[in-house]
Amino acid sequence: MIISHRHRFVFIKTRKTAGTSIEAYLSGLCGSDDVVTPVHPPEPGHQPRNADGFSNHMSATQVAARVPDLWRDYFTFCVERNPWDKTLSHFFMKKHSAAHGGDRKLCLDRYLAAGDYALNLPLYASRLSGKPLVDRVLRYEDLDRELGEVLDKLDVPWPGRLPVKAKSGWRPDRRSYREVLSLRQAVRIEKIFAREIRLHGYAW
Repeated sequence: MIISHRHRFVFIKTRKTAGTSIEAYLSGLCGSDDVVTPVHPPEPGHQPRNADGFSNHMSATQVAARVPDLWRDYFTFCVERNPWDKTLSHFFMKKHSAAHGGDRKLCLDRYLAAGDYALNLPLYASRLSGKPLVDRVLRYEDLDRELGEVLDKLDVPWPGRLPVKAKSGWRPDRRSYREVLSLRQAVRIEKIFAREIRLHGYAW
């Protein structure tokens, strides 16, 4: 999570949406008084600072409650991702990342049965209405272009693509989620992420 007084924005970090890569890039452009929360494991180039009372995956509701004036005045944004693709990414992180208790024997069915999903909606939307509390939700599928639009609006330098690809080595199977997931698994994911799918219009 980042609060930039220099560029007047709040970035809410969601799960499995290139959040660490975005933070690593933006942290180098933030001022000494800005808030940049630590990441785990640490990422080269990421420079945390002034994070007392804040946490990495802090929700929009929590940030707005802590700094209501800034939340009202600054531009707020986050990133969301196709739930089927995001689920595969989260599964492979759980399977291969030692920092996240990697279990090499983990299979998709057991992962889905465990109930620990990369549900991002509670991080950026109202729990009651399901409506986003941030000014903009970027799409992971078109991240370079959409992030570029936001950073241009905020007068933040943008090279055209993220120079950092953090946590990208956990997914050895690069096939489309449509080739990996069974119909039963796909339907289960559709039910789990039904609110995100409706909100953003995602489709199998």
